[in-house]
Amino acid sequence: METAIWIIIAVGAAIVGYLIALILSKKNARSSAKVIIEEARMEASVLKEKQLLKAKEEEFKIISEAEKTANQKLQKIQANENRARQKELQLNQQQGELARRKNELDARQSNIELQEQAIVEKNNDADKLLRNVREELEKISGLSAEEAKERLVEGLKDEAKSEAAGYINDIMDEARLTASKEAKKIVVQSIQRLATEAAVENSVTVFHIDNDEIKGRIIGREGRNIRALEAATGVEIIVDDTPEAIVLSGFDPVRREIARLALHQLVVDGRIHPARIEEVVAKVKKQVEEEIIETGKRTAIDLGIHGLHPELIRMVGKMKYRSSYGQNLLQHSRETANLCAIMASELGLNPKKARRAGLLHDIGKVPDDEPELPHALLGMTLAEKFKEKPDICNAIGAHHEEVEQTSLLAPIVQVCDAISGARPGARREIVEAYIKRLNDLEQIALSYPGVLKTYAVQAGRELRVIVGAERISDEETEKLSSEIAKKIQDEMTYPGQVKITVIRETRSVAFAK
Repeated sequence: METAIWIIIAVGAAIVGYLIALILSKKNARSSAKVIIEEARMEASVLKEKQLLKAKEEEFKIISEAEKTANQKLQKIQANENRARQKELQLNQQQGELARRKNELDARQSNIELQEQAIVEKNNDADKLLRNVREELEKISGLSAEEAKERLVEGLKDEAKSEAAGYINDIMDEARLTASKEAKKIVVQSIQRLATEAAVENSVTVFHIDNDEIKGRIIGREGRNIRALEAATGVEIIVDDTPEAIVLSGFDPVRREIARLALHQLVVDGRIHPARIEEVVAKVKKQVEEEIIETGKRTAIDLGIHGLHPELIRMVGKMKYRSSYGQNLLQHSRETANLCAIMASELGLNPKKARRAGLLHDIGKVPDDEPELPHALLGMTLAEKFKEKPDICNAIGAHHEEVEQTSLLAPIVQVCDAISGARPGARREIVEAYIKRLNDLEQIALSYPGVLKTYAVQAGRELRVIVGAERISDEETEKLSSEIAKKIQDEMTYPGQVKITVIRETRSVAFAK
């Protein structure tokens, strides 16, 4: 019983505590709500102030920008007004200048009108005077004005004819001098505008080796390797005591080149026997043939020549391995072609045709069969065979005057071929023949009376003749130089031309003691 009472008391106490706690919590809630409401009001007032400040700042910014824009527009308006004022001032000045000029023109026009009236009056007086004079002349001479005019015209015609004849003679003489001068100028300009290198070919080629042991392998057992190599290439192979060198001898540069390349491949490969030699030589021949064709194509492209027959292209490529008096034939043909084009341009002819004829003018020197015909005629025959145009064929055949020249290309090719072959350093000359030519030049000049000394200078291209002043006069020196030049031209053969300079001087010597 007591336990139950205590339980009831405890429950009651808990209920009372709960109620008390509930009452207290309500009071705390009310106070917290008040605090929150107060804080919200304060935050709202702060936000309101911030928004007001922001709005004021935006308003100030907009007002500033508006004022700035207005100031800029105002400045532009003021600038436009200033420009307008300046233009107005300029217009006023121009109007004043125009008015002044108008007044001047009006004054000049009035003066001109007065002068015209005076001239008309003078002309009338002159006409009257002329009529009077004409009438007087007709009375005195007994001829009318028309008859006198006809006689005067006839007299003037005769005088004009005589003067014209004199002028024509003068012009013809001047034209001859000018033509000679212009021709020399064209030739000199053509040579000056072209520069090419001279290539000298020999009849032997030296093949260098690393050591002399390779010589034995090239010779082979009982010489079978060297015999097989000579038979396959057609070149004589000389293996002697020359250190680290083998000489390939032959007049055909193509065969020498084939032998050189074959030897190089055999030495590099190391396998040297007759079967391998035949295989390598056949391979090298094919490579050289391809290189010949490529050289011909590249030459035609470099010179701007199109439409050449493939066989002509091959012949042009073979020129690389040919020489004429020590001058490489391909270089000579390229040089001649360029000279022909330049000279044809100077003369108003077709430079492409001239270049084509210049390149092909020596193809008769490189055919495979090599018949007995002169190379110019053989080249013309080959050009006709491969459908070249008649004027180009004639230029090829006539450049050594074996056939008659029928077009202007022929003399151009002839002259340019001579220029290329005769220029200094182009062709090799035997020393003995060179010395003999110089001696002959000097002896021809010494054979004339009054000549004291002679000197052949500039590789025989100039002969200087010193004469005695007491034996030959100044007038006779001109005659002497012409006679020597004619005799040299008749009796000697030489490239280019020889200049003869006759020197006559008088020396007076005295001694002061």
